[in-house]
Amino acid sequence: MKILHVVGARPNFMKVAPILAALRSRSGLTQILVHTGQHYDAKMSDVFFQDLGMPAPDVHLGVGSGSHAQQTAKVMTEIEPVLLREKPDVVVVAGDVNSTIAVALVAAKMGIGVAHVESGLRSRDWSMPEEVNRVLTDRLSDLLFTPSRDGDETLAREGIDPRRVHFVGNVMIDSLRAALPRALQSRIHQQLELTPKAYALATLHRPANVDDPKSLSRVLSALSQIATKLPVVFPIHPRTRARLEADPGLKQEASSLKLTDPLGYLDFLALTNSARVVMTDSGGIQEETTALGVPCLTMRENTERPVTCEIGTNTLVGTDPLQVVPAALAVLEGRGKQGTIPELWDGHAAERIATILVDFCRARGQVGT
Repeated sequence: MKILHVVGARPNFMKVAPILAALRSRSGLTQILVHTGQHYDAKMSDVFFQDLGMPAPDVHLGVGSGSHAQQTAKVMTEIEPVLLREKPDVVVVAGDVNSTIAVALVAAKMGIGVAHVESGLRSRDWSMPEEVNRVLTDRLSDLLFTPSRDGDETLAREGIDPRRVHFVGNVMIDSLRAALPRALQSRIHQQLELTPKAYALATLHRPANVDDPKSLSRVLSALSQIATKLPVVFPIHPRTRARLEADPGLKQEASSLKLTDPLGYLDFLALTNSARVVMTDSGGIQEETTALGVPCLTMRENTERPVTCEIGTNTLVGTDPLQVVPAALAVLEGRGKQGTIPELWDGHAAERIATILVDFCRARGQVGT
């Protein structure tokens, strides 16, 4: 049996690392790890491999940056000879990045099984490239691993054969639980001169928030107002830093924030765990804050992870300072969401996925003979 795993961008690493580990103990199985290089900066990629204990990739495609079309096309072109050479029984893709849809499309056309980790998530916002990637990858996949019950319901409404759908829980929480003891040993608070539970943590990377100067200015204005109450730590995504460097006005608006370079997984997890409030436009951080019981304000108009709002600690606040600032002040006054942990966010999702993958490979082998 041979399983080929694909990672491309930082969010993929936390989803694939536990599955790699869970499959190591299975006999008669070979695993191949392919890194497409969609995230190629060492601070966005290499440090995550170290923090998560992932093996070095067997194959690195080195696709780099580019438009959505260029990046997707390059991944497709580069992955095809790898799949022809390795002939895996199944290809595991994760999340909603360009690497995910690109590899799923090539594998499906070659008759190779496709397993999608984090299936069934929907924002219903077709202006988001990630939404296109999610929907198309789910249509192409033979195994659809959902992190929450609403994913199963979504896929049923879309006409996906329920025999292909497997509710396994959230594999990102496997990574979080495994890494938290080491994260608690991080010295990032001392390095940044922060007191636990006395700072806010912010992240921004989505094009809708950072590519348009007016949109970015609104969000920075909200963060700056919150920074008058407590320090706002802002690990800055390369996309966002480029916007600030190109616009003196935006750079000035961000001057009251505590800017840092992108952080490794352990350092960022340590900051998240001890934050008074987290403000983000990231999907994964909505899940991590819910798992940690930390109030989260999502600066978007929608989310593909509604379970974090319905029973978790997440609140959608948009990007208008008139909404963001009062919501943040409410948290600082002790009126933030308490939340509960969603079903099967128990740290064992990868084991469930591993069992299903092995059974799938065995079944394909029997059909082949």
